[in-house]
Amino acid sequence: MDLDETDQRILAELRRDGRTSMSALAEVVHISRANAYARVNRLVDAGVISGFGARIDPVKAGWHSSAYVTLSTEQSSWQQVRDRLLEIPEVEHIALVGGDYDVILLVRAHDNSELRRVVLERLQAIPEVRSTKTALIFEDFDPVRPAP
Repeated sequence: MDLDETDQRILAELRRDGRTSMSALAEVVHISRANAYARVNRLVDAGVISGFGARIDPVKAGWHSSAYVTLSTEQSSWQQVRDRLLEIPEVEHIALVGGDYDVILLVRAHDNSELRRVVLERLQAIPEVRSTKTALIFEDFDPVRPAP
């Protein structure tokens, strides 16, 4: 699907505030409300917009320990590893990547003890995972969410 400048502005505004009304969206993007409805519906139908959700401040939500965890896995085991990772509630994001490792995860936990448990008891227990490396996150910044 080819996205024009108006579609890009709609996406930027929805990233900034997914709860914005169609009237407000139309006003910001300088199109009619009917056009805004039609474009958003087209973006949803095409799968460009895959859902609507809330941005959550992890610390305020009780997740005081976060890390990026990289995994090296057995070759051709991506589907099995992905399925096991989807079962771990502390794993917020999963990406298959190329480079020095195969998978990178964003893991959120209530404290360091829970983070340790996830890495040592859940991730390293997956048979296809050869090794992990953990990089603690000291501070998060979401460029879409305004700074405090």
